[in-house]
Amino acid sequence: MIDVIETTLAWRRLSPRMLVIHPFQEVVRAAPALLGLLVAGTSSGGQGQWWSIGGVGLMVVLGMLRWFTTTYRITPEHVQVRRGLLTRKVVTVPRDRVRTVDVTSHVLHRVLGLARVEVGTGTSERRREGRLKLDALTAAEAARLRVELLHRSPAAPVAPTAPTAPTAPTAPTAASEGTPVASPVAPPAGSAPATETELARMRPAWVRFGPFTMSGLVTVGVVAGFVSRLVSEGNVDLGRVGPVQETWRWFSAMSLLLEIATVVLVLVVFVSVASTLGYVLAFGNFRLTRHTEGTLHVTRGLLTTRATTIEERRLRGVEVSEPLLLRAVRGARLSAVTTGLRTAQGSQRGGSMLLPPAPRADAVSVARLVLPRAAGAPSAASATPATPATAASSVAFASGASPAVEASPITADLTAHGPAALRRRFTRAYGVHALVLAVLLALWWWAGLPSWTWLTTAALLPLTALLAADRYRSLGHALTSGYLVTRWGSLSRRRVALECDGVIGWNVERSFFQRRARLATLTATTAAGKQSYQVPDVDLTEALRLAAAGTPGLLDPFLVEATLSANSM
Repeated sequence: MIDVIETTLAWRRLSPRMLVIHPFQEVVRAAPALLGLLVAGTSSGGQGQWWSIGGVGLMVVLGMLRWFTTTYRITPEHVQVRRGLLTRKVVTVPRDRVRTVDVTSHVLHRVLGLARVEVGTGTSERRREGRLKLDALTAAEAARLRVELLHRSPAAPVAPTAPTAPTAPTAPTAASEGTPVASPVAPPAGSAPATETELARMRPAWVRFGPFTMSGLVTVGVVAGFVSRLVSEGNVDLGRVGPVQETWRWFSAMSLLLEIATVVLVLVVFVSVASTLGYVLAFGNFRLTRHTEGTLHVTRGLLTTRATTIEERRLRGVEVSEPLLLRAVRGARLSAVTTGLRTAQGSQRGGSMLLPPAPRADAVSVARLVLPRAAGAPSAASATPATPATAASSVAFASGASPAVEASPITADLTAHGPAALRRRFTRAYGVHALVLAVLLALWWWAGLPSWTWLTTAALLPLTALLAADRYRSLGHALTSGYLVTRWGSLSRRRVALECDGVIGWNVERSFFQRRARLATLTATTAAGKQSYQVPDVDLTEALRLAAAGTPGLLDPFLVEATLSANSM
């Protein structure tokens, strides 16, 4: 962000249709408090309904003020948003710093033909900086703005405009080697849109992976929190509610084992149904396409649609994640390691997702297609229009066929981390298990804790061994085709292929126990993705070799000094 630079361009307002959406959003956000006012006022003999009506009116006024106090403008050099009533705030983003433009349409937005535009600059996401939001524009204006900000040179001169009809969006030219080359002159209206090649599309068979994402647990938490807040605000005693009393009486009549089995069964069914429904709503109509101007375009969403554009020249690698349950059914997710996209909210909610939970073979095939300059991966310059023949070829993986290309960083064999890393995995697993068991035994001996707690913990020792063995099998690394490849994790196994050109530094960390085992954790720092990716518990010599080979010459002064220091001793 920089200081505001005044220009002669006029400030514009958001779509007037937001006068309907903003008040509705404020009322929904304050719904628990409004219901609490209604219930509390009515139960105490007061006029609770009038308090609730007054609260609704206040929320409507606040929502309308958001539209009247928010304006924006697009200059040849900047995107600016001005908002606030008592405290005015102007957010300015240089156009040459724009990395991504997300276009999202919730249900009410789609009904009114609107879309929310969010501009990302790749700066700090944790402090919610580097993002500019326009909520909302018309769908056509949002699509035009996305193309203009991503595919038009920010320093392009603006020709004097005549009082004629609005011009069409700037048409980008084909890119070479994934680098977009934008045209500063808008083409005549009615020109052909940019060609695209479809790389992946949602298939009905993928829905079977929905229950294994466990996203329904979030729904359980949200519902529980909403009910808890509603009960608290309304001062409601659930013990006096008839259906709740009958359910609790029926549940209390069961034995302990039957109670546990019932709770587990109900939770599993609810989470599975909620996860499947969430999967369909979040990833319905999913498409991944490559455009000739050097971008990847992701669209998804059944009720709430979202469109994300990724410039291939900013792509630094990919990440294949396999949570334990998803891995059990041979599924995986695919995310982009790129600058300017959110990762703090997770792959599904963030804009870095390239493929939702799907068969692992499909994730691998898509990764090989999108990796920049990877062996066998087509470049954006070689993309062709999405004819039926090319579309069938690009999504051949969906039917189980794999493109006939050379091995890529996603499929390359990895180097194991040796017996020292294996011992460390078992030592840490057994150490934690023994500590928990000792605490439970002490509580059983001195505090009267039920004996089944430590007996169950002792019986889980073989499971601890299996977890340690699986964590070791997941360890691996490689340096191939200009990529650093690292894999780790058991409950959520991840494999990252990071372009060495995107590495800006290396960290070699050694704990007390790692020094005893001559191991180290090598961390590659980058401006993309999560900003750092580790190669854990690797031999120290191998860690230095990886760093030296990944960025030749960077470690030479340190290695020479270490050699001279060793010879002088």
